Amino acid sequence: MPIPQKTSVLGVGVSRVDYETAVGLVMDWASRRQSRIVTALAVHGVMAGALDSKLRSHLNRFDILTPDGQPVRWALNLLATQPRLHERVRGVELTEQTCAAAARGGIGVYLYGSRPDVVQAMATRLREAYPGLKIVGVQASRFREATPEEDAADVACMNRSGAGVVFVGLGCPLQEQWAYEHLGRVQAVMVCVGAAFDFLAGRLPQAPSWMQRAGLEWLFRLAQEPRRLWRRYAFYNPLFVGMVLLQLAGIRTFSDARPQA
Repeated sequence: MPIPQKTSVLGVGVSRVDYETAVGLVMDWASRRQSRIVTALAVHGVMAGALDSKLRSHLNRFDILTPDGQPVRWALNLLATQPRLHERVRGVELTEQTCAAAARGGIGVYLYGSRPDVVQAMATRLREAYPGLKIVGVQASRFREATPEEDAADVACMNRSGAGVVFVGLGCPLQEQWAYEHLGRVQAVMVCVGAAFDFLAGRLPQAPSWMQRAGLEWLFRLAQEPRRLWRRYAFYNPLFVGMVLLQLAGIRTFSDARPQA
């Protein structure tokens, strides 16, 4: 199965991919325990890459970068019309579909990140939802940089577990930086899904379907966590729209996307 084409959105190569293709590729790589990186980025993640050349360079070396947010999907379709994406690929649903496929295929998964109560609750709920799912490791974040010894122990634990997929929930862009630094060391597909840990643990409610379809999920999340998220949305959302319009009009180009199309 070929890796999906990418299109530059503000210099970040976003994959033109659907759930079926993304999950199929993850399962193929996981069955061979290949070291790969997949991430699901909404506006905040794309903007973090657009404004940070080092992060952008790292993101553009990922195997799959899915359009998590509707505005990212809309921008993708405006900037390159073929093939047209009819749905976004959310981190939450990507996790769910990957776990369903892993349960069917006997692929082990490892959960890495978030608080101990969150990651444990996520593991419990995933086992209930997908009978037969092999969760071969659960490890919470330290909320600090690991020492070289701790990091080596973490990698050894992941590799010994036999996991084909490591779900990473350290928050954007820390999780993407971590995955890039561990490419070739962690012998599994690293899937960065951030807030999916909180959603799947039942700690955060998900936006109603109509808000998700309308691209208003950010407004729902802002209402849930105003103190933490208001700066992000007040700054990144309008800047994203303005920069996409500049790219669409050809007034400004953005480098280092390395898109395939």
